[in-house]
Amino acid sequence: MSDVLSAGSPERFGYEWDRYSAIRLDYEEQFRNWTVHLASEDWRGKFFLDVGCGTGRNSFWPMTYGAAGGKAIDVDQASLAVARRNLGQFPAVAVEEKSAYEIDEDDNYDIVFSIGVIHHLQYPEQAIAQMVRAARPGGNILIWVYGYENNEWIVWFFDPLRKALFSRLPIGLVHHMSLYPTALLWLALRLGVGRIPYFRLLHRLQFAHVRSIVFDQMLPRIAQYWPRATVEGLLARAGLTEIRLSWVNEMSWSAIGTKPPAVVAQRAGAP
Repeated sequence: MSDVLSAGSPERFGYEWDRYSAIRLDYEEQFRNWTVHLASEDWRGKFFLDVGCGTGRNSFWPMTYGAAGGKAIDVDQASLAVARRNLGQFPAVAVEEKSAYEIDEDDNYDIVFSIGVIHHLQYPEQAIAQMVRAARPGGNILIWVYGYENNEWIVWFFDPLRKALFSRLPIGLVHHMSLYPTALLWLALRLGVGRIPYFRLLHRLQFAHVRSIVFDQMLPRIAQYWPRATVEGLLARAGLTEIRLSWVNEMSWSAIGTKPPAVVAQRAGAP
């Protein structure tokens, strides 16, 4: 299991979350985009499971919307330490060391979600199956993942560079190197390059925030960019119904599905 977990780069993301640990007000806009299928009132009174919680910021916002509580899980100690600090004001949220593959709860949560994690895993379908297991019948499973559409240039140019170079370099050096593409992107944005909503979003962000996004793209060992059909298939094969997808900023996919009672019967060996 340790080899499977390390393939997902938890210690590299832990370095990132330790460096970029604060919860900023502009993160809420991102969260609302990533969870576009759920309005703020949809969280009220609900129990949630945040799979791959990082800094805890994606558990923070549901609690401000009136969620009853939940659990935030991750496997890196640096990430967990930051999450515990950021969620300390919400005693109803437990922060635990646990991987997406090791979720051992049945039918416990109204909403099970994973933001920016599934596309970094070696076995995404296994992780989603465990998320479905943890949701109650009628509950929602939501993922946000990188899209292939409008990211073709990353897949064909940047991704090979990430695999061959950045993912193998010491993480501190990669962080230093992230300064240079960020500066180029920052200049391009000031010059009006990029017409899709994602670039308009980046244009509004501070330099440090943009750098954290660039760094996030450079550091992982695994990063998958999926077309709509692949994302939809991940949820369909997990047995979910009422699947809906939204093209977030024309660069990524937010997908949600409902766990039907049949999933419980199927797992129990019923015909």
